[in-house]
Amino acid sequence: MESRKATQVTQEGHDRLSAELRELIEVRRPALVAAVAEARSHGDLRENAAYDAARQDQAMNERRISELESMLQNVIVVDTSAENATGIIRIGSKVTVDFGDGEAEEYTLVGAIEAKPSANMISNESPLGKALNGKRAGESAWFFSPGGRQQVEIKAVR
Repeated sequence: MESRKATQVTQEGHDRLSAELRELIEVRRPALVAAVAEARSHGDLRENAAYDAARQDQAMNERRISELESMLQNVIVVDTSAENATGIIRIGSKVTVDFGDGEAEEYTLVGAIEAKPSANMISNESPLGKALNGKRAGESAWFFSPGGRQQVEIKAVR
């Protein structure tokens, strides 16, 4: 069995993953079993596209269930409920930064399995996340992006 290192995650991220797992097991799995049975009832399985599609959907669902169960077994939930009086960036912090263009951008630092860059939720294991972790407002951080080395100024931490 493969040994995985523990991944930090916020309580919100843990709750989202747990809710997705419950949905896949309690709602989606029974619906897919019914879809496979329905498709099977249509006759010859060798030429039954509906059956093949239902089985493929069922396999994808089972893979995601397995993936989520594995993720949730290897997480450490980080307590972000206490106010960050120190002002130090850590998982759960909302950070306002300036990449040098004068425009402020806000990111939330989260664990790797809950990262969603399109929603400005960046992983603590990403280059930017690593650079910000442990810093305070008023400091600068350097990191490497696909465009090369970049500097970011930390405007606020909450």
